[in-house]
Amino acid sequence: MPRPTVIIPGYFASFKDYQELGQFLQREGIPTHIVPIKKRDWLPTVGGRSMVPILRKINTTVQQTRLEYSSDQVNLIGHSAGGWIARIYMGEKPYTIHNDVKEDTQGLWNARPYIKSLITLGTPHISQEQWTRKNLDFVKFNYPGAFYEDIRYICIAGKAIMGGRKRGQLLAYNSYKITVGVGNTWGDGITPIEAAHLEGAENITLDNVWHSPRSPGKWYGSLEVIPEWIEKLN
Repeated sequence: MPRPTVIIPGYFASFKDYQELGQFLQREGIPTHIVPIKKRDWLPTVGGRSMVPILRKINTTVQQTRLEYSSDQVNLIGHSAGGWIARIYMGEKPYTIHNDVKEDTQGLWNARPYIKSLITLGTPHISQEQWTRKNLDFVKFNYPGAFYEDIRYICIAGKAIMGGRKRGQLLAYNSYKITVGVGNTWGDGITPIEAAHLEGAENITLDNVWHSPRSPGKWYGSLEVIPEWIEKLN
């Protein structure tokens, strides 16, 4: 049996947004669970606050998946913010930068032994946006690049639209600019390619792939796109 996989939703996304992706993986024989995050579960994290509530849900799902399939390790798929939150979860450094962890830290981080591979889909691994920098700087400075040699990192970016100051390009321009400081670059409409890749990882760029299910075109989890990266789970 292939190693089981856990999908981590992106920021303010619901587990329901990933059901089609999860069902596809299941049909391909890959045991898959989605972290059961609802949109309201993100509310305590607004404004760059702590991701502890999300980390708890991730750990519960990972441990339940390991138990269900009698597997020592799982693969993680992190979409958007789910990718960098996964890097906090895997790392051994205490995630105490928000001063909200007093006790019961088991499962909030140091999950490296349980993870075989991390696939990130449109994840902004860097950002200049003031509300996300505190969390992302914690990841960047403590776990730069594909940090753990025993974990396989696959970072997938979409090349769907060039940011610009013209109609139809402005949202992408603004999103890219607050992420990497430059708006007129390529990306998936939200995350520029530069931010979606990590040094030392297996970095992949997919043409005409947008950021999320709510994007105007096909996204990383579209049925015609999944076959372009599913083999990385093996």
